[in-house]
Amino acid sequence: MTDASTTFIVDEERQRTLWGDAARRFLRHRLAVAGFFVLSILVLACVFAPWVGQFDPNGIDLRLRNQPPSFAHWLGTDGTGRDIFARMLHGGRISLSVGIVAVTISASIGVVLGSIAGYFGGRVDLFIMALVDMVLTFPRLVIIIAFVAVVGPSILNTMLVIGLLSWPAVARLARGEILALRNQEFVQAARALGTSNRVIIIEHILPNIMGPIIVAITLDIATVILLEASLSFLGLGAQPPTASWGNMLRDARTLSILEGLPWLWIPPGVAIALAVLGINAVGDGLRDALDPRHVTDGGSE
Repeated sequence: MTDASTTFIVDEERQRTLWGDAARRFLRHRLAVAGFFVLSILVLACVFAPWVGQFDPNGIDLRLRNQPPSFAHWLGTDGTGRDIFARMLHGGRISLSVGIVAVTISASIGVVLGSIAGYFGGRVDLFIMALVDMVLTFPRLVIIIAFVAVVGPSILNTMLVIGLLSWPAVARLARGEILALRNQEFVQAARALGTSNRVIIIEHILPNIMGPIIVAITLDIATVILLEASLSFLGLGAQPPTASWGNMLRDARTLSILEGLPWLWIPPGVAIALAVLGINAVGDGLRDALDPRHVTDGGSE
């Protein structure tokens, strides 16, 4: 076995050890574990909404209008007799899906462009960073509202436009991390062996910068969920009768409902709060677990 092969095997074993240490540090982070537990319950309930919710989220029964919580309808019914619990779970599928899909789009664009800018530098870096600065100057919420108003409100358009406008932060993060790594010995060794730039970026550099990127992506999901709720509240997200947490809050925006029918707005509001707090707690735990300073000093807390 050659020295180069031995080096790569040692690096792989070391990386597995580092990820294992990070997992143990995460499990010692009580708030992160609690957030992960709450978030897991919420996600599973939304995934299995047709079985957990029992009722059709769009099923209308005018005889049951504005009923308070009961054994039959755990969270009550709305102004058309639809079950609030079923609508909250199905609405969670929409809101969580927007967060995951939009962040996947933005992270994919940001990692690719940030990696290219950081690795190649020079004019390529200048061009991509100029593009990043240009996108950052756009008022994101205003652009999203204008775009959705032109092409029509739908959940697909919401996912797309949020994803296309949210990548600059990830691109900057990826670029900064790669700038610190591109001249390291393991990258120079890979170049000396004739490894292509694409393979060096994908197989040698990206695995070493995924920690900060994972943290950023996790925290971005919470931001996007809040943004989707805002758009749905304005009528630019999921369209009736499809439920989302944002348009459930929009339907309960009158003073009479806020004062007399709290079961119409408290459940979706609590669901948004739990999802965002859970994601932020997980993000904080990941940040502490993947912080390079913890790795260098032996993982001490």
